[in-house]
Amino acid sequence: MTPVDIASLVAFRILFGSVMAVAMLRFLAKGWVNELYVLPKFHLPYDGFSWVHPLPAIWMHLHFLLLALLAIAVAIGFCYRAATLLFCIGFTYVELIDQTAYLNHYYLVSLLAGLLIFLPAHAAGSVDAWRDPTIRRASLPAWNLQLLRFQLGVVYVFAGIAKLNPDWLLHAQPLRIWLAARSDAPWIGPWLEPVWVAYAASWFGAIYDLTIVLLLLQPRTRRMAFGAVLGFHVGTWLLFNIGMFPWIMITATTLFFQPDWPRLWLERCRTWLSNRGVTWRAHSSAQQETALVPVARPSILLVASLALYASVQVLLPLRPYLGSGAHPAWSYHGFNLAWQVMVAEKSGYAEFQAREPATGQQTTLRARDYLTPRQESLMAQDPFLIRALARKMSADLRGQGWAQAQIFVNAFASLNGRPRQRIIDPRADLATAIGSDWLLLLEHDLTPGPGW
Repeated sequence: MTPVDIASLVAFRILFGSVMAVAMLRFLAKGWVNELYVLPKFHLPYDGFSWVHPLPAIWMHLHFLLLALLAIAVAIGFCYRAATLLFCIGFTYVELIDQTAYLNHYYLVSLLAGLLIFLPAHAAGSVDAWRDPTIRRASLPAWNLQLLRFQLGVVYVFAGIAKLNPDWLLHAQPLRIWLAARSDAPWIGPWLEPVWVAYAASWFGAIYDLTIVLLLLQPRTRRMAFGAVLGFHVGTWLLFNIGMFPWIMITATTLFFQPDWPRLWLERCRTWLSNRGVTWRAHSSAQQETALVPVARPSILLVASLALYASVQVLLPLRPYLGSGAHPAWSYHGFNLAWQVMVAEKSGYAEFQAREPATGQQTTLRARDYLTPRQESLMAQDPFLIRALARKMSADLRGQGWAQAQIFVNAFASLNGRPRQRIIDPRADLATAIGSDWLLLLEHDLTPGPGW
């Protein structure tokens, strides 16, 4: 099997670890550890992970500090395997605490960190390789890079497929809402207000997601494509509050370059410095390390494992399209883990009523007694989180002496500028096992607004 240069994988390890270290320190500096994990009285865990709980305040802060240190260890390649494994576990643990903290790029970080555990990204340009020269290598099987490229391709392609819907293409929603909200921004604000800008941005976004991988794979279009990557992600970072996602995607896009691109850039830097009288002596074994060594064919077990992983990554994003046909952001059927990126502007309201059938006793329950304002806002958009909170309320009332606690909800939501409508049948007792008709269908269609 033809080997490829390891340099690209090494560069990605350094960039990924560095970005993650900054992200973890940023999380601490912004006070998000308190907001998301310390202040809430109750968390909304994923199904099957109700046993995952946040640590006490001081330990939760130390956990994020440890994640930052582990990310630095990944970047410099120090105890690489252990550091990557611990970072992946520690970061995924944080994700599993509360569904309201879900973001697409958090999921992507867990996937990339999980893949790096099994890839020899520390075999060059690392503390491990400096301490133990026997692990040094200049090449690796091509599937190592192809696997990471595949993962990024899945993100882009399914993010593009998610945009092939009437809201995005025919009504430029939710970009019309978001860009109009930024019309007061210095310099660029007036350019964001016209409706045609939202339509152009929507169509460009869909085309970009669906084609960028193919353009990056072609040497003739790679530079142009990377320029588009920089422009797209820096632009979204400036306009929208989407955290570290743009920087993760920009650094990961380097995996589509020629595998030896870091060596070429280092050589250019060495030449540039030499022309200015600065001597840069390469490591004595550098020439020997750049020789590509043939690699063995992958085993049947490896091929089967890669095929299984690829199948899961393709099937998970297909879930929203295999259900009732409702807008995924309305029903939240298969919405998470499916790369539904920037396709919805949603708000909601939920009021809970409890009833004891035997006595007829009724009472109104407040979500704010369980959740922080941020949690409450996100819970009210997701019918499954509304149902999860209803079950928690029912359990608490039974613990207070109620023989049975039925929970009903008046829940309304608005999606991409539509009028608010009921999202859950108010007659459904959410504390019990219920049929499929408890979730109401999206009724209102969007119509072209003024200015188009």
